Amino acid sequence: MDAVFGPRTRTNRAAALHRRAEATAAAAAAILDEIRPAPADQRRQYELADRLRSTAALLAPGWAGASLETLTVAAPSGEGPPPFVRVGMAAPLDDARFPALVPLLGTGHLTIDSDARDPRVAGLLRAVLLRLLAGTPAGCLLVRVVDGTGAANISTTTVGTATGARTDTVPGAGPSTATAARTATTSGTGASPAATTDTSGTGTGRAAPPDGTFAPFAGLADAGLLPPPATDVAGLRAVLTEAEQWVSPGSGRPRRHDRTLLLVVAGWPEATGPADLDRVEALAARGRAAGLHLIVAGWPPAGPYATRAPLPQATPLAMRNAYALLGDPPGSSLAGPGAEPPGGLNSPVFVDDDPPSELVDAVCRRLATEIEAGSRLSLADLLPDPTAPLWAVGSAEGVSTTVGDAGGRPVTVGFTELTPHWLVSGRSGADRAAFLSNVLLGLSARYGPDELVLHLADLGDGESFAEFLQTERDRSWVPQVRSAGMAADREYVLDLLDELTAEARRREEAGQRAGGQRFAGLREHQALPRVVCVIDNLPLLLAERDRLATDAVARLDALARSGRAYGVHLVLAGEGDLGIAGGPTTRDSMLGQFPVRVALAGGGPVLEPSNDAAAGLPVGSAVVNTAGGLGGPRGATRGHERMVRFPDPHEAPETIGELRRRLWTARPERSAPPVVFAGWARPSLRNDPHYRAAFAGRARGPVALLGRAVDLSRSTVMVPLGAGAGRNLAVLGPGAEAVALLATAARSVAAHHPPGTGRFVVAALAAEAAPVADSLAADLAGQHRVERVDLPGLLAAVDAEEPGYLVVFGLDRVASQERPADGPAPQGRPTDRRAANERPANGPDTRDRPADPAAVHELLADRLRVLLRDGPPAGRHLLGWWRTVPPFTAMARAEDDLDKLAAVVAVDVPGAQLAALFGRPVQWRPRPGRAMLWDGPDERGVLLVPFAGPGGDAPPSTGPPTEADTTPGGGTATRADTPTGGGIATGGGTATGAAGATAGTDDGEGE
Repeated sequence: MDAVFGPRTRTNRAAALHRRAEATAAAAAAILDEIRPAPADQRRQYELADRLRSTAALLAPGWAGASLETLTVAAPSGEGPPPFVRVGMAAPLDDARFPALVPLLGTGHLTIDSDARDPRVAGLLRAVLLRLLAGTPAGCLLVRVVDGTGAANISTTTVGTATGARTDTVPGAGPSTATAARTATTSGTGASPAATTDTSGTGTGRAAPPDGTFAPFAGLADAGLLPPPATDVAGLRAVLTEAEQWVSPGSGRPRRHDRTLLLVVAGWPEATGPADLDRVEALAARGRAAGLHLIVAGWPPAGPYATRAPLPQATPLAMRNAYALLGDPPGSSLAGPGAEPPGGLNSPVFVDDDPPSELVDAVCRRLATEIEAGSRLSLADLLPDPTAPLWAVGSAEGVSTTVGDAGGRPVTVGFTELTPHWLVSGRSGADRAAFLSNVLLGLSARYGPDELVLHLADLGDGESFAEFLQTERDRSWVPQVRSAGMAADREYVLDLLDELTAEARRREEAGQRAGGQRFAGLREHQALPRVVCVIDNLPLLLAERDRLATDAVARLDALARSGRAYGVHLVLAGEGDLGIAGGPTTRDSMLGQFPVRVALAGGGPVLEPSNDAAAGLPVGSAVVNTAGGLGGPRGATRGHERMVRFPDPHEAPETIGELRRRLWTARPERSAPPVVFAGWARPSLRNDPHYRAAFAGRARGPVALLGRAVDLSRSTVMVPLGAGAGRNLAVLGPGAEAVALLATAARSVAAHHPPGTGRFVVAALAAEAAPVADSLAADLAGQHRVERVDLPGLLAAVDAEEPGYLVVFGLDRVASQERPADGPAPQGRPTDRRAANERPANGPDTRDRPADPAAVHELLADRLRVLLRDGPPAGRHLLGWWRTVPPFTAMARAEDDLDKLAAVVAVDVPGAQLAALFGRPVQWRPRPGRAMLWDGPDERGVLLVPFAGPGGDAPPSTGPPTEADTTPGGGTATRADTPTGGGIATGGGTATGAAGATAGTDDGEGE
């Protein structure tokens, strides 16, 4: 017959036969699935089911074996990992059932012949995982999951990115749920920090999808109990590497026996190869003794690997259409003695359903809370024993402190000649502040002010380092702190670096005089404290890429090289690569001077590019590397690198306050508070020590006080108004800030004259300045002779030869010939009209002056130019305000030396507009609340914070000044009196030179 029919007919016939056979096989399978093992005796089956239910209640109580519908989140966990766990209900008869338990933790593994693509398998995996996590004390069971089924393979976003983004938004930015993640992920596995991080870092494929088999357990990721699943073969291999390090005796660290690692495979990723399966089999064979257990869905794998042998030491579970068959556990048989293989439980098993999502959420929240409460470090854990004597350790060989905890062991890092400087990088400013505060408080608790000096600066906004300083409620301070700059200007940091460089140079010269001795040798002859300088938000110092940034890099380089051998140390902190850590690191480069690298969450760029140990760090953890950020072989133990967790000290304000008061009580006699610079605060004239000295009659000569310099010592910026050439003051700027500065300067000049001895002529040629001029004239009228004049009266005052001060607002109106503003005179003083039309007793007759306003303006401009040049030797000084630069430039004339005419203060005037005035480029960018003074031929300018406006400048009280008022200090930044000397610390550890006195000497400054 086959010879009769053609090829097509034979093919159709074969296909029909195949379909018939397939249908027959499916029908037979359905019938066979409905056939259960026949019980020998139903009564005995009921009795046996009762006994097994009672036994199961003893072997697997609570979470391990009870029905999940009967459990609540309040059900307690066991004292340890449950040795048995329920997978379903065995039903030899419809009404005779008992829990089907498998020995797992402490005994072996569990395999399922189908993967999580089967919804029953996915639900069973979630149910078993919930039972194990809820029934184990929080933190004792760590879970790593692999899900290659495609449900979780939604994105390739690595957990390094996902975890970092999530944990950086934890309220308070302190150690929260993420704190436990550090403990569980790092120290528990016994693997190196790099290895545990690599499994969730870049390129591993461990994703953080919003969906998947284990999505309901996502809340445990931050707790470190169950990181997001590996979804591809790279992630699988990273998880296997971690598991191998867990069981390997050569990992270099003893395993913590109170912890168990559970590896769950919901499905094999694509491209899983035989070598990967061999590694799984090896782990199964060796894992039980090391506390590693596996739950593998899809074993043996489908396809070419279906013939693989059962997984060693595993209990198999075979899924059928309506039920499952449970095989023998490792080393025993469920079928009884004499049974022929295959054995197993002689009863169908109906696997557990998916657990309620509300129960899963509640258990995850409970575990995260318990992890946080049980593993949270406190500041007290990093500090010395409070009952031990303070400051019993010397700093000759270096200073060190505990920076965090790694696997229950403290990690100590210090400042020595081999580890002189640190780089600290992190995405979160609060995270950096917490780490730095821990370090500084730890150092202060271990080393006294004679052994350690701290200088703190933060270029970012906010009140940083406040725990080290005096507050309104607590006047104590940490005595090791000599200066603190909050919201500091770049110029402040440059001045700080200059002072530190000078200190390092002095120590180097002392060493050379002593025969080439280094720091330890010098300490034998004189008390030299180690100096630690912390600069946070360093990228803000270098962001502009201008001359200031270039100078800063050069000074950092010089200080890093010279300071390491003489006890001057740097801690540079910020975000990303800090603006300096992007290039290659060599021993001789500037980066080579910073061997200690601390990478917080998001701070990986501070390490070498090949070192990804910081990928995926949560907030409150850090990688501490003492080899310049160098990594090492993946998976190898790195002796130069540790992953630590650290507390947020600001969560324990009572501990900080108690420590600060304890240190303050033990401070040496005559210790001065830190000199504090707050970038947002405005100094008060009435609280300035020079202003108070002038009122007390202790001033040596009249000066105009302008504000406080942006420098380490917060010097008072002043312009002497003596008999020398150029002792006038020109304030340039368009706004009210410039007007207020001139009024403040005039008030300070008046304070330098005994009552009744000064003469002030006040004129407002600009309408917007008239109220300020009126207020100034009224204030000064009670102490000195004051004339409030208009334009003609001003011309008469200029012509008069009587010594005094001309305070003129709006002098640019002279050049523009605009109509000047009139202002009333103070009561009891000459009026404008009288000053203009009556002949003064000692001045020329002004009644015949030209009445043409243009001629008056031109005449006044000429007279003012003569006054600028010739007035000071005769005791006549001009204090003027110009809204714009060109009118003053025209008055000064190019042929005159500016330093012989006036000191110039610029407020809100760009440097480009000043180039014509100075005849050279001017490096100055205006900013709110700042001014720049040029006083002298070669001055590069003094940046200053002007004194607060007239509202805060009332004369000081006549009572005795307070200690803060009379403490000398606060050097003077002037042409004739610039800060000199001023070491960072003397042998006794106290501030010297211009670095002065108190915490600003301005009580209530900025309020």
